[in-house]
Amino acid sequence: MNSLYSKPIFDQDCRQCERLDDFLCAVKQKHPDYHARPVAPFGDSEARLLIVGLAPGMHGANATGRPFTGDYAGLLLYQALYEFGYSNQVKSESLTDGLLLKNCRITNAVKCLPPQNKPTNTEINQCNDYLAAELFTLPERAVILALGLVAHQAILKAYGLKQSSAKFAHNARHSLPDGATLVDSYHTSRYNVQTNRLTKDMFDDVFRNIKLLVG
Repeated sequence: MNSLYSKPIFDQDCRQCERLDDFLCAVKQKHPDYHARPVAPFGDSEARLLIVGLAPGMHGANATGRPFTGDYAGLLLYQALYEFGYSNQVKSESLTDGLLLKNCRITNAVKCLPPQNKPTNTEINQCNDYLAAELFTLPERAVILALGLVAHQAILKAYGLKQSSAKFAHNARHSLPDGATLVDSYHTSRYNVQTNRLTKDMFDDVFRNIKLLVG
């Protein structure tokens, strides 16, 4: 087996990025009850749908320890997951809220909260081995939903593909070398939703597209 794929998909104790580690330590001092460590993937371990976000949000996943949980970016995402049959409830508020995902898993291109929600290219690259290892675990004909350009680019890098091989565009589909399909969407961030760059109808269209692929 390629040594890259023998690596774990997640390491709770990872401290490879000095800037991020220093930032998380400072956040933990200010908010002692926050998770403030790398955030693990969440959902069905055998899912055919993998959703890839950018990084944990300060008062969302970084606080709760679960992707897109407790922040604005999770509102539209978890509503769609519920309406299209991937979740047992419409909201994700805390680790103890009883939320379960089926045939779906959520992860991030960067597992730690970055300052100003902006990881550096070095940090994205440093975390890419974890994403690559996770992509390798997906079943045949999997669907990978990239929320935003950074996630899209990280997925291509994890596959060893050139960035020019697939242009990011909302609701675009791209075939990947192992038979998986990459689907793009604008990120469900507060800015995108409140400016109507991403509407509920637009996001529902993405999931209708995914439903055709997943079956």
